[in-house]
Amino acid sequence: MSIYAIGDIQGCYAPLDRMLERIAFDPTQDCLWVVGDLVNRGPESLRVLRLLRDMGAAANVVLGNHDLYLLMVAAGYARRDSDDTLYQVLEAPDRDELLDWLARRPLVQVQGEHVLVHAGLLPGWTVTKAKALSDEVAAALTGPKAKTFLLQLAGNRPERWDERLKGWDRLRVIVNACTRMRFCTPDGRMALRAKGAPEQAPPGTLPWFRVPDRMNRTHTIVCGHWSALGFYREPGLIALDSGCVWGGKLTAVRIEDGEVFQVPG
Repeated sequence: MSIYAIGDIQGCYAPLDRMLERIAFDPTQDCLWVVGDLVNRGPESLRVLRLLRDMGAAANVVLGNHDLYLLMVAAGYARRDSDDTLYQVLEAPDRDELLDWLARRPLVQVQGEHVLVHAGLLPGWTVTKAKALSDEVAAALTGPKAKTFLLQLAGNRPERWDERLKGWDRLRVIVNACTRMRFCTPDGRMALRAKGAPEQAPPGTLPWFRVPDRMNRTHTIVCGHWSALGFYREPGLIALDSGCVWGGKLTAVRIEDGEVFQVPG
């Protein structure tokens, strides 16, 4: 049995298929860790969703911002991205089953000494805290007010975590940290509009994983989301978004020995 962590797919079914062939993936024995952004912008979001859903327990998936955007649009949120490619999913005969499966994926998974999350964890969060906050969002996504939650999700505020937050503001901060964050201040204020490379950090901020004294250094964080960072690895971090949908590569890492596999996008 092997475990492979794989970066942002974003509807790029053909590179994903080549990757699974390259690593000789066997869903009866192996496991795939997918760090979110399964859909959107690439040409075959529907095929990607169906493939990963049909893998069952062989695919451990966390939600990315584009996955949540799909759920938001399905709930009635007005589309703002002119380049989205969600129509295939929204018009599919098995749309409801796929959306239900997607909505049941968590923001954070803890797998032994590893944590799967799409973007990152705020510096003041322990792994245990991050998992508990992920569970709060999971309850909202599958509860009776799920549609209302999705329609309240857009926005950058509040910019930082506060334990006293309640309601939609509380859930929005959790989602933004786990699925959208790249830069933050040492005390955890997120700069959510910034999308550049690490050396382009807005004044007073730094990449979230370089904040001194992060409380989640007990585990290796496996993430994606940051194509300007690209594939990057350091002690305690494996970042896997190598820009497949932008003509870059799709990257996977075998967890047992750290071997890297890449296929062109």
